[in-house]
Formats: sequence, structure tokens, C-alpha cells
Amino acid sequence: MGGSFSKTDRLSTKFRVRIYMVMAMFAAVYVAIGVRLVMLGNMERPNKTNAAVPPSVARPDIVDRNNITLAMDVESRSVYAEPRRIIDVDEAAEGLTSVFPDLDMVDIHKRLASDSGFTWIKRGITLAEKDRLWGFGIPGVGIRDETRRLYPNGPAAAHVLGSVNIDNAGIAGIERWVDQQGLQDLRSAGLNLSRRNLEPIVLSLDLRVQYALSDELRKAVTRFDAIAGAGLVMDVTNGEVLALVSLPDFDPNIPADALKPDRINRVSVGTYEMGSTFKAMTTAMALDSGVFNIHSVLDASQPLRFGRFSINDYRGQGRPLFVPEAFIYSSNIAMARMAMGVGVEKHKAFLRSLGQFDRLVTELPENAQPIIPSNWSELSTATIAFGHGMAVTPLQASMAIGAIVNGGRLIRPTFIKSTPVEKRILATDVVTPQTGESVRFLMRLNAEVGSAKKADVAGYFIGGKTGTSEKVVNGAYSGDRVLTAFMGIVPADKPRYLFLTILDEPKGLPETSGFRTSGWNAVPVTGTIMARVLPFLPIAPQKERPANPFPTMVRIAAWGSERFQPIPPEPTLPALQTVAAPSKAAAE
Repeated sequence: MGGSFSKTDRLSTKFRVRIYMVMAMFAAVYVAIGVRLVMLGNMERPNKTNAAVPPSVARPDIVDRNNITLAMDVESRSVYAEPRRIIDVDEAAEGLTSVFPDLDMVDIHKRLASDSGFTWIKRGITLAEKDRLWGFGIPGVGIRDETRRLYPNGPAAAHVLGSVNIDNAGIAGIERWVDQQGLQDLRSAGLNLSRRNLEPIVLSLDLRVQYALSDELRKAVTRFDAIAGAGLVMDVTNGEVLALVSLPDFDPNIPADALKPDRINRVSVGTYEMGSTFKAMTTAMALDSGVFNIHSVLDASQPLRFGRFSINDYRGQGRPLFVPEAFIYSSNIAMARMAMGVGVEKHKAFLRSLGQFDRLVTELPENAQPIIPSNWSELSTATIAFGHGMAVTPLQASMAIGAIVNGGRLIRPTFIKSTPVEKRILATDVVTPQTGESVRFLMRLNAEVGSAKKADVAGYFIGGKTGTSEKVVNGAYSGDRVLTAFMGIVPADKPRYLFLTILDEPKGLPETSGFRTSGWNAVPVTGTIMARVLPFLPIAPQKERPANPFPTMVRIAAWGSERFQPIPPEPTLPALQTVAAPSKAAAE
């Protein structure tokens, strides 16, 4: 009996073990299924919804050189729908259009009834609209928290800042440059950054200078009934641009306005024949070549003829001219003679060394290739010598003049503060020190007795060169449409800043006796700009001119140099000698 009990007991034990094993297997299966379900529940659904929503990545603030905010992110929100999850299309469309009356009912109904996974309903809604929409509780309709770009100063520096699109991605100007520096990669990776994670972009611009330049240019465009205007202020010692204005401009808060054809950045994208401002380059080339010197005389008594084409002077003196006279009288004939004396190939080589043959690349993505004659003849050299027949961007021309007057360093301009200068030096010693002094001397002489007199500002030693060029209309130069320009430097003996003013098709006025050349408009406008801007800059006004601004020109007795004779130092009285009182012992 005992054996039988033992056998039964053993069978029962085996049976129970098998039952437990089966139960454990089922439990393991159910646990695995449960874990998998949890994992799947936490995973994003593999539909088009998430792929269709662009990541809302924050952008860094943009500030001026004094840390004044020019661009920043603000909180925003947008409404989207997932049509596949819409239960009642009619009800959803009615609810959305009641919250947003500007939406088109037919369009909304059509999109909600589609089989798409995602569609935007409205971007940039208010908090009140958000609360009202939530009250409807429409299935398949959601609200996404986003960031929106705000430009608190409106149009100020618009062509430098650029703009962003509806998804907060840069599409122009510094905004686009920021994306190209890596922000777009972060955006594509879906990283959700905030303003606190990003260092501000510090521009070289000074908002005070920017505003003054813009304000005076607007007044000038209105006063002279010009179709456009442009200008800049640049530090020639390091290439930093303190202000850039192009009119008409736009409000980057309304980026669609930037697409209008007349809203281009005329300073870095527009290409123009810069007129007589090019004569500073021609004179520098002639003096640097050794073929001419400051005492050279150019025959400007008769027009230069090339077949049926002739070169004349606007204010012809009808006589031979010393080089300084050719500069202040802005003689086309004399400039053409100097350029032809240097030769076509050397003329081209000199302009190339000043960066006038290549597209100028800065942080601004918008730039333009200069327009150069495909068949550069002697006639080309003759006309380009006085700024006709070759078109460059004003920023390019400013860079070249800056190199001539700053000691010979061709510095690529920058819009970012404290960008290392050495990395942006495109060439050194583009002119000799004596040539640089000669051009500075000529520009100051022009401000005292030449066409730049109306730009002189009391207390500041200013120099400059005017430029008036006829515009090409239907393939021919028009005598009725001109572009006027003025480049001023301050102080003329040791330049720190270059000012450029351009007016496109200014009209003559009664007070200008009907004249519309640069000396009557761009020059006085620049003088007004300088008077407003220079107090902001680290150049203190002086009661007297520099003591010996152009020593070499005075030493070699250049024409006009008598105006800059060294100022003798003021006599000093001999020091009074104090006689000590005799001591008591000595008195005794």
C-alpha cells in the first residue's frame, strides 16, 4: 500500500510541475506582450503628422555693438489639424471659422475632409484665440507652441538683419547667415533650444549711427525727389560697418515686403558706375606707378578723341592741370591721360588688387559680381579712369578707397563686431605710404577748395571725393538721369571712418540753380550726416586743424600744400625761478 501511495504522489507532483511550467510560460508571454504594448504606446506614430511639422527652433538674439536688441524671439502658437482624426468635418470647419472668421470655409472644409496626416490651419494666433479654440474641444485639431521673430526697431537696419520665414528660418541677411553657421543643422536635428541656450549675435552696427544715416537719407530722397538712396559708415582701420542704409527699405516684421523689386540692398547687391569717386583710385594708381608724381602736369586743354567718341570735362578749365588741380576740378581728360599713361594691363592689375574684379563676400549672403568690359580696350581704360564703363557694388568701392587711405591694407568689410582683422586682410601695401598721404591730401584739399566744400563740418578734419555718373537707359547714357555719390573720410590726415552717400536720379532744385550733380546734393547731405553722427564716435572735435597733417606734401611743395604748413608750437614763458630766503645763519 505504501508503494502505491508513493507512486501516486510522484505522478501528482509531476503533474503539478507541468501545470506550473505552462502557467509560467503563459505569464512570460503576457508580460512580453505587455512590455511591447507599453513600448509601442510610447513610440511616435509612424504617420506623416510628425514629419510634416517643422521643428520650432529658437534663434539667437541679434544686438548692435552697444547691446541694443535688433532681433529677438517671442512666444507664439499655431493651430494645426490631422484630417484623418477628424470625426465630424462640418462641425470642425464651423468651429474653426467661428474662432478665425478670416479663414475660408470652403478651403478649410476641403482640407479637413482630405486624407492627409497634417495641415496648418493658422499660424501665430493670440492667447484669446487659443483659449476660445480649446473651448470647442475639436478632435483632431491641436495647438503648437512656437517662437516668432520680432524686430523691435521696425525697418532699422533691415537690409543687414534680413528676415525669417513663417517657420522662423532665416531667408536673408544676417538671419540667413546665422542659419548657415550651424543653426539650420540644429533645426534639422530637431533640437528644441531656447534663447537661453544661444549667445547673442553682436553686430558691428551702431543703432544711433544707423538711425541718423537713415533719417537724413530719407529727407534727402524726399527733398531731391530721388527714386532711391543708399549710404554706409565704415571703420577703415578694421572694416567694421557701423551703418548701412538702402532706400526704399522694408520692415522685417513683414518679410513679404522684402520681395518687392525696389527693396534690394543697393550697397552690397546693386552694381553702379561710381563716377568720379573712381578718380581717387585712378590718381592713386598713377602716383604709385612712378609714371606720374604730384608735380605732373596733364594737358586738359582739349577733349580726348577716340574716333567719333570724345572725352570732355564737366567743369573744364581749358588748360594744363597739375595733378591736385585735376583732382579738385575732377577732370575726366586728365584722369584718362593718367590711366592711359600707366597702360591698360597695369590699370586692370591695380583695380584687381583693390578687389574690384571679384564678387565681394561678407556675412551678408546677398552680393553681386562686378560688371567688367569683356573686351577691355584703351577706350575702356580711359572711361573707367573717371568711373564710367565698369560697375561695382558701393561696398566694394568703399573697401578700395578705405585701403588707399588706411595705409594700404585691403580689408574685407564685416558686419560682426570684433571679427579678427588679420583673417580679413585681402592684400597689404596696395599703395605706398607716400601715395596714401597724397590721396588723403587731395581729398582734404577738395573739401577746402573743391567740390566737397559743402561737406566740411566745423571741428573735424574732413576729406572727400564727389561722383556724378550718367545712368545707362536702353543701352545708352542718359543726360537726364544721374547717380550722385560722395565718399568722405575723417579725419583726413589719419582716417578712421568712411562715409558714403548715394542718391539715385536726384532732381535739380531752385536753390541748387537747377544743378543735380553730387556737389549740390550728396555732398551737403553727407555733411549733415557727419554732423549728426561724429559726436557718437570716438573722434573729439578740435578747435584747430592738425599741426602737420601732410608732411611729405608740404616738404615737396605740392600744389595747394601751402594751406597745410606746420603750425608752429605756441611759445612758452620761461619758468619762474623761486629764490629761497636766506637762512638765519647766512644773514648773520
